[in-house]
Amino acid sequence: MANKLIRGSLIILIGNVIFRIGGYIYRFLMAILLGPTAYGILGITLPFQGIFQTLSAGGLPPAIAKYVAEYEAIDEKDMARQTIYTALKIMVFLGLFFGVLMIFIVAPYLAYGYLGKPEALIPLQIVGLITPFSVIVGAFRGAFQGVYKMEYIVYTRAVEQLGMILFATAFVLIGLSTVGALWGTVLGYSLSVVAAVYIFKYHMGNLIPEPSDDFVFTRRDELKLATVLVKFSIPVIITAIAEMLIYNICTIVMGKFLTFDDIGFFAAADPIARLPLIISISIATTILPASSEAFKLKDIGMLQKYVSEAYKFSLLFVVPMCVGLALFAEPTLRVLYFKNPAYVAGAMALAILSIGMTFYSIFAISTSIVQGIGNPRIPMYILVGGAVVTGVLNWIMVPTLGIAGGALATSVACFLMMVPCIYFVFRLTKTKAPVVAVAKILVASAVMGIVAYFIPKSTLFLFPGIVLCMVVYFFALILVKFFQKDDIESLRKFSSKFGPFSKLINKMLNFVERIEFR
Repeated sequence: MANKLIRGSLIILIGNVIFRIGGYIYRFLMAILLGPTAYGILGITLPFQGIFQTLSAGGLPPAIAKYVAEYEAIDEKDMARQTIYTALKIMVFLGLFFGVLMIFIVAPYLAYGYLGKPEALIPLQIVGLITPFSVIVGAFRGAFQGVYKMEYIVYTRAVEQLGMILFATAFVLIGLSTVGALWGTVLGYSLSVVAAVYIFKYHMGNLIPEPSDDFVFTRRDELKLATVLVKFSIPVIITAIAEMLIYNICTIVMGKFLTFDDIGFFAAADPIARLPLIISISIATTILPASSEAFKLKDIGMLQKYVSEAYKFSLLFVVPMCVGLALFAEPTLRVLYFKNPAYVAGAMALAILSIGMTFYSIFAISTSIVQGIGNPRIPMYILVGGAVVTGVLNWIMVPTLGIAGGALATSVACFLMMVPCIYFVFRLTKTKAPVVAVAKILVASAVMGIVAYFIPKSTLFLFPGIVLCMVVYFFALILVKFFQKDDIESLRKFSSKFGPFSKLINKMLNFVERIEFR
């Protein structure tokens, strides 16, 4: 089981990284090819696409994974298959229902009522066509997860991403603009459905065979099973929607008060600001099972060590990344969107949002720890409260401060979510905050920031500036004596996650050992 868990976690981690990179490629290509106005129209559809996909899925994929795994464990393969089919029926109904709702009711209201932007009507209606395909593939992914076939999830995601990028790019290039980008998304999801059905039919037979001849499952039994699945999914969907609103509510509010150009500038800056989350989410993924195991074994010392190291190593990488993005926001946008220099108008939003991602990174890790020690409802309540606060702050700040106001509102909300979550972590685990280590990271980041402030903010100095900042930060950490022997060993283990950079990191750690511990 341990090998299966480690293998599955590694595959999913790789899949998530690929999926995130694919998402960035899609966004960058669309931003460059469409231009600010058309990309702004696409940007306003993305939050509603995510919300309706989540509503249509009904929180059922995790429920499928849970109950399929349980039935497989006790060798009730007929019930495992029935769980998939029952959940699939619910999700198809929800997908069609919310798809029709989006096309005929929600999209016209948003375009002509809330947004007051008729140009958004057809793109928003196409979102309704995406939802049925997305929920069907979600159901099959839940089944793959339940039998620990994580590679099948990665395969369907790869088909989805590749299809989206290729079709969207082709359609935009032939002049279909935002509509073409969204039709590319529809085709990407539809291809992933085909891939999922093929895999389930031809590669899952040994794991989930056809039902036995004596298996009887009445409509009453199916209703009971559906009730169990829905009950499990309710807190899942609440958490998912709240988290999605934290990410996207600023764009929804901007659609009410700002132009498509402004939304396009923000949509171009937003994914760049979230790059540091790759580090924190990777650590959060690791800390959840680790903290859960230590808590289950009542190994308080090990639990406290996990908690302390998770914060230290996350902030060690995330803080300088966020500071660097904030200070080099303008040249970063200029380099990434070299064909559309107008996107530089999003520099202030990128700088503010980058700082906010430091707070969200800490919140993400805190959430995983709290969930790992058996308190999943606490993060759910904080997320719901954070979504409300984010909406209120955006409604106040966006009309006066524009996209910078949206970034500021989101950053403040992330800080307000971070504080109570940290409080619960230290209270429930009885861990002392690594104040000294965090203070040293902040001092080293401040030294780096001071040096970065005097580097010219031009495209010519961007890459040399980044290298110089990394060197300054590294030596600043040595000067403040951040590294301890235990930290060196832990960082060696953590460096294996960085693939081709692991050798470089190990050489740097060897250098630190020679200086600090000679």
